[in-house]
Amino acid sequence: MNRNLFDRLFASGLDLERVAIRHPDGSVSAYGDLTARSGQLANALVSLGVRPGDRVAVQVEKSAEALTLYLACLRAGAIYLPLNTGYTLAELSYFIGDAEPALVVCDPAREAGVQEIARGARTATLDSHGKGSLGAAADAQPTDFATVARGDDDLAAILYTSGTTGRSKGAMLSHDNLASNSLTLRDYWRFTADDALIHALPIYHTHGLFVATNVTFFAGGSLILMPKFDADAVIDAMPQATAMMGVPTFYTRLLQHPGLTRELTANMRLFVSGSAPLLAETHTEWRARTGHAILERYGMTETNMNTSNPYEGPRIAGTVGLPLPGVALRIVDPESGAPLANGDIGMIEVKGPNVFKGYWRMPEKTAAEFRPDGFFITGDLGRIDEHGYVQIVGRGKDLIISGGFNVYPKEVESEIDALDGVIESAVIGAPHPDFGEGVTAVVVASDRALDEARVLKALDGRLAKFKLPKRVLFADELPRNSMGKVQKNLLRDAHRDLYA
Repeated sequence: MNRNLFDRLFASGLDLERVAIRHPDGSVSAYGDLTARSGQLANALVSLGVRPGDRVAVQVEKSAEALTLYLACLRAGAIYLPLNTGYTLAELSYFIGDAEPALVVCDPAREAGVQEIARGARTATLDSHGKGSLGAAADAQPTDFATVARGDDDLAAILYTSGTTGRSKGAMLSHDNLASNSLTLRDYWRFTADDALIHALPIYHTHGLFVATNVTFFAGGSLILMPKFDADAVIDAMPQATAMMGVPTFYTRLLQHPGLTRELTANMRLFVSGSAPLLAETHTEWRARTGHAILERYGMTETNMNTSNPYEGPRIAGTVGLPLPGVALRIVDPESGAPLANGDIGMIEVKGPNVFKGYWRMPEKTAAEFRPDGFFITGDLGRIDEHGYVQIVGRGKDLIISGGFNVYPKEVESEIDALDGVIESAVIGAPHPDFGEGVTAVVVASDRALDEARVLKALDGRLAKFKLPKRVLFADELPRNSMGKVQKNLLRDAHRDLYA
């Protein structure tokens, strides 16, 4: 039985005349247009040598054509590998070497650099307007394409995540991982063909690509597609929209906009926040200003969405709600794995059809992250309150979430430690009113002339912009415990008011 996610998204009975995407210039694409164009792109992929099971690495700016390329990869039976547009060529080289894609699609401006690190993979280009060599190749192809049959466990995508040590890991997501979670969210959040979703999220991670896009398409609704978040553009779109998904930064910036009123949001039925903790103050202020309670949920690259505050019922600030239907969640002792009572803080573990198939070419790491009974160890610390709602209270690892993006301290520290005059460094997240957490570096230097500006200049071009420290501080030494381990909790406490 064919379980290809594309055929489930574009199932028989879908009205192909319905609007699927509303473009920034006011034009629209219907579901029939996406079907035809994804067929052309799928044919182009095949002509470039892509076969079922091959990886297609994509680092391009957000556009409707980029979204359609994702659909084309599904149709061709390829494994879609989206990459953050902020990654440098040095960072991109690792992903290409690890995933060994058959094709790398990049912005035309980066083609020469990508070709140097492609390791035998073919390259094609796609720009922010949907133009480039891939688009040109697709123009010459027929619209008909027989979607490749896939099973539930066949891989649809690999999304790279990372721990606080070591290199990034590729989370393997199957057709059913994505379909089952999207269908659950469609029903849980009451999405229908009448919905128009403001889509201002990037499409290289699970929130913008799989949650926002798949959920809307499964409902037969439309996306109001924006290249990036712009408060003015979002305000202008709200009278024609019914829902929005965003990170906390979206909401803090919209609250600074004088145009945000109850009258403006009267047609909206749902505001969703995720990818980083939403401050209770933001939740309260948003409700007072608009009359809407933001719905906060909890997910991760490896699992898509695990919990959600209810669509109907109390949405409690500071919580991520209840386990979604079909998802089992428990709080356990991090060391022993023994279940803990409600109210106790411990490791969050989850199990369900949404949970990924493991890490790409890392069987030992995969085995270490799963309990014998199949529960996935998330690495997040939390508790379940008296109402059954889940609260995230911290992370077992020192992951920083800044503006909805994951920043792994070890990667930043390695770059800083390599600089002349640096003895050692520690990178932490400090509370930030706009980004949730601000990447902050504490440096011990042998060169007294080394200052913040010199460090930041040296890092520019070595790390994606969202990973760059917002502040670089200097200390005579880093705090350590009796075992010699740096006590980052003390650094976080010392600099908790840095961005206040």
